[in-house]
Amino acid sequence: MQAHRHDRRIAAQKSQVLIEALPWIRGFSGTTVVVKYGGNAMVSESLRQAFAEDITFLHHAGIHPVVVHGGGPQINAMLDRLQIDSEFRGGLRVTTEESMQVVRMVLTGQVGRDLVGLLNSRGPYAMGLSGEDAAIFRARRRKVKIEGESADLGLVGEIDHVAPEAIQTIIDSGHIPVISSVAPEFDDNGEPTGQVLNINADTVATAVAVALGASKLLILTDVEGLYSNWPDRDSLVSTIGVSALKELLPTLESGMIPKMSACVEAVEAGVPQAHIVDGREEHSMLLEIFTSAGVGTQVLPDDHPEVLALNTTGGH
Repeated sequence: MQAHRHDRRIAAQKSQVLIEALPWIRGFSGTTVVVKYGGNAMVSESLRQAFAEDITFLHHAGIHPVVVHGGGPQINAMLDRLQIDSEFRGGLRVTTEESMQVVRMVLTGQVGRDLVGLLNSRGPYAMGLSGEDAAIFRARRRKVKIEGESADLGLVGEIDHVAPEAIQTIIDSGHIPVISSVAPEFDDNGEPTGQVLNINADTVATAVAVALGASKLLILTDVEGLYSNWPDRDSLVSTIGVSALKELLPTLESGMIPKMSACVEAVEAGVPQAHIVDGREEHSMLLEIFTSAGVGTQVLPDDHPEVLALNTTGGH
């Protein structure tokens, strides 16, 4: 009898979760959600499997997931194996001609194919492509300033243009696009140079979300969310407006700056909400999308009711 009551209690809890998820499923059904996949979520086998389950769940819930992936750990491993030195400046990889060959091979030939295979082990869902395919992306060399001085990052670019038609065609065919973050370089006259550039996957995900008119941008990372006063773990921010986030940007760790900048750019360009989600927790993505409490940090426009309420109370 005790076991029977226990089973009924578990069943009731599960049904409550489904009931809570229903309005969120209804609200996001038919919309596009762009997910940036990287970090521990792509190297831990249990997290890889959980990610694939989450993406296929979204697909069957009527949401159109688009996956943009990086591959930092895999690139580092291959560069180490080939004894090619890695260097980072301002949280961005310096990419030489030699290392670009490795980046291209790993992102498009290894990580992208592995992810497509992982999703397709659950059904004929995913189609892989990179920024080089069908001229989806145009990129230019990235010019950055680090500590007030210009820095040369080599073959590192930023997205200059996204042609969403090829991505949308995959979505419309009932499949899940899986996009590698490399792109062909174009000069100031709009002509291809024949060079391929390494693009930060956070910024690629942002550009794709904006071009597709996504309802949400999700960036999986290796922290719980944004901390306003790191390493004080009590300073975790659950919701923040764009203006407040822009004020915080200069104080953040270098690795978080590209991610939070991507959220700012996405929301300012019209994506209704952007989220930093802890990819080390299984199914954190579903919790963020389908529960009221959510997890991680959400970035919203300054005129969103939740942000206006925060400004009134002075809380996060």
